[in-house]
Amino acid sequence: QVQLVESEGGLVQAGGSLRLSCAASGRTFSIGAMGWFRQAPGKERDFVAAISWSGGSTGYADSVKGRFTISRDNAKNTVYLQMSNLQPEDTDVYYCAARTRLGWNGGRTTREYDYWGQGTQVTVSS
Repeated sequence: QVQLVESEGGLVQAGGSLRLSCAASGRTFSIGAMGWFRQAPGKERDFVAAISWSGGSTGYADSVKGRFTISRDNAKNTVYLQMSNLQPEDTDVYYCAARTRLGWNGGRTTREYDYWGQGTQVTVSS
């Protein structure tokens, strides 16, 4: 089993920045790719960013490319999402995810992940 705990989100003004972190515990040696998704009430969970185990491969949704950066520190079993130039449309609950199966398919779909955090609210005011 793997447990994922996201840092607290928060309320920021448009144009501001925020960094989310997600700490993994448990069978962390089994974790490969990790990702971030976001979800609004009543909507599907959407891909935000993904990173391979080594950090050598990353992917971003078009809506966040150039504004968000995903990174990871395997020594700390933590993945980060640095968000800049936040806009009201970035308001959502953000979830981190971990994959324990072998392989890397880009990490853009929820079915590629095996474990999920509890989610953290990010609100961007205009």
